Amino acid sequence: MSYSIQPISAEDTRPIRHRVMWPDHPFDFVKIPNDSEGVHFGLFVESQLIAVVSLFVTAQGVQFRKLATETDYQGLGFGSAIMRHVIDWAKSQGHLRLWCNARAGKTSFYENFGMTKTDVTYEKGGLSFVVMELVI
Repeated sequence: MSYSIQPISAEDTRPIRHRVMWPDHPFDFVKIPNDSEGVHFGLFVESQLIAVVSLFVTAQGVQFRKLATETDYQGLGFGSAIMRHVIDWAKSQGHLRLWCNARAGKTSFYENFGMTKTDVTYEKGGLSFVVMELVI
């Protein structure tokens, strides 16, 4: 299945964020306070947006947040494709570190891209998270 990855708006990320990550919470729960400062990418199959991610440049490097793929498209390689895009983008911008707050149950996905767990963990919305990083 062919796809393209393109810049999108923060608003365009929210429906998928909500459906995939926090469907039992109010829609506003998926908004990030600094969404307007982020760089957002969407993966399209034909003209349908099926995966999203948001990147934020910080003093600690590039943080990516809210990586989500529509349920019907999970397990088909689209999450990996957008993850490779995130890494390539960070490298092309000259950043030295890429990091995220990974759901504890999803860490093996990120380890496939060379990311490692840090000692920083926390709980949110009844889920456990661990900060993971990739030194570029």
